[in-house]
Amino acid sequence: MDNSLNEMARRAEAGAHAGWDLRDSAHLDFARRTAEELLEASRSSTELDRLESALLRRQAEVPLGVHLAAKLARSRRRLEEIASHRPSGPSKSASLHVSVVFAMYREHERILPPEEHAHGEDFLVRKIAQLDWLFSGLPTFTWQLVAVDDGCPDGSGMAAERILRERAPHAPARVLFLKDAIEVGSPVARGLSSTDDSRKGGSIHYGLWTAAVERDPADHVVAYTDADLSTHLGQLGLLIDPIVRGGSDAAIGSRREPQSVVVKGGARSERGRKFIALWKQMLPLLADITDTQCGFKAWRASTALDILPDLIERQFAFDVELLIKTELRRPGSIARVPIAWIDSEAASTTPEFDPYLGMLKSIAAMYRRYLPPEATADDVAARVAAARRPEDLFG
Repeated sequence: MDNSLNEMARRAEAGAHAGWDLRDSAHLDFARRTAEELLEASRSSTELDRLESALLRRQAEVPLGVHLAAKLARSRRRLEEIASHRPSGPSKSASLHVSVVFAMYREHERILPPEEHAHGEDFLVRKIAQLDWLFSGLPTFTWQLVAVDDGCPDGSGMAAERILRERAPHAPARVLFLKDAIEVGSPVARGLSSTDDSRKGGSIHYGLWTAAVERDPADHVVAYTDADLSTHLGQLGLLIDPIVRGGSDAAIGSRREPQSVVVKGGARSERGRKFIALWKQMLPLLADITDTQCGFKAWRASTALDILPDLIERQFAFDVELLIKTELRRPGSIARVPIAWIDSEAASTTPEFDPYLGMLKSIAAMYRRYLPPEATADDVAARVAAARRPEDLFG
């Protein structure tokens, strides 16, 4: 590794914040500035990859902000390399559009700045800033951010529209409402009688579909994330690269890889492990995937258009069905990407425990719809179907 890059990383470690607060702009600014310094000090992706590996060998002692900065620098460098190798000129292949979707339900407090609410993350404005940083100065790329109101009774969608008007009027961002898709009979809203039938999944489907049909799918990547700031969108280049240069149809952020950097509640992590053990027995075709539920995934738009119609799951297990259909469409086409992920506990809109039982019941239904019968999977699916309480499966 280049000595100047190594020295720069050590200075960043010395100047990093002791803790990490998603709501603190100074912490986010530190990660961005450090990423820029790493980019300036490095000559190639290979150098940045080696630096990250060295940092991960000392993961516990390296400040979180430095780990995140390494991910951001590697992400940006990937896009710079893609841009340098794409043809220039007026041809369609000269540009690549990226659409990022997220769903909102009762996010009317978290969408506010921290100074206006204790749970405020100012996530809409900060997501725009993160994408602007990532793509700035790369004319090869264009992007848009799409927020989708999932039927929020507290007006999250209207709050987002107001914030865009007042604070980001020129940003390539907009707000959709799932109720509109249901009213006009959108292909991806069929089967939904109202927004009450969706728990995030219906809105993600609608946002991805709307974005995908608007542009040439040959030069378009569609992605989704969570409303909160757990996943810094500056890492999006790490998902785009395996799709554009690696030949994958999808790239999914994973919190369970050796090079992942994760801050997550212990109890929730234990439940997650039990959830994974059960669904893997029903869905062996996804055996290589370690994290189905991370809210950071991307697809070729052409693949998204193929897999989005005729879905059965609009609630919290929607990720799994999208992965099943992607894998069935072209086996081995899903890339796993280690990411930095910091749990946003404040004002979470996901129930702490109950979703796992409902998700497993949905996955059992997916198994029966998409896969041939198999003895072990049949047994687990039957136990899941018979369970009435989470304790029946999780103890």
